[in-house]
Amino acid sequence: MLTPTATPMTYGSDSSIARFSLQHYQRMIETGILTAEDKVELLENYVVLKMPRNPLHDGTIEMMTETLGAVIPTGWRLRVQLALQLTDSQPEPDFAIARGDKRTYLTRHPNSDDIALIVEVADSSLTRDRLDKTRIFARGGILFYWIVNLVERRIEVFSQPSGPRDVPAYGCYSIYQPGDMIPLVIQGQNVAAIQVNDLIP
Repeated sequence: MLTPTATPMTYGSDSSIARFSLQHYQRMIETGILTAEDKVELLENYVVLKMPRNPLHDGTIEMMTETLGAVIPTGWRLRVQLALQLTDSQPEPDFAIARGDKRTYLTRHPNSDDIALIVEVADSSLTRDRLDKTRIFARGGILFYWIVNLVERRIEVFSQPSGPRDVPAYGCYSIYQPGDMIPLVIQGQNVAAIQVNDLIP
């Protein structure tokens, strides 16, 4: 099991870096201070540069979009690299399975109550996804969080989030290797079993 951390490991180390509330961050987007050209996301009130993407990462996104999209039940949406809203963060994970239809999120971002699963595809971002985002999603009560670990060719599954506490963490950690079947759980129901080989190149 990974050792939970209380503070950011991949950002925020410079004490001069400004921190912004979620409302202030959203206002910067609304007024055009931050635009689509700014490859950033809000993590624990820090405006953080998103990790650069390479062909392997993007190709994996395409593979997974097709695979996950084929098994999501009615009443749920596969959101790809779109924002969600937590108490102190507005991350843009590679995938989120969210309750609703194509009109549900026209006026707001989904929050933790709307989300069944978050998935990050990790190569250069592995440390951030394993330590910092695990803490953020556990604090936010995200029920299931997968890391598609391209470095070690496995999927790491986190469940049983602690919610807000001094050191937020997940209570359960599992590893799925190529050849395994990984369960997709939505609202406590196993809705599909997916071949790991269909998710990892």
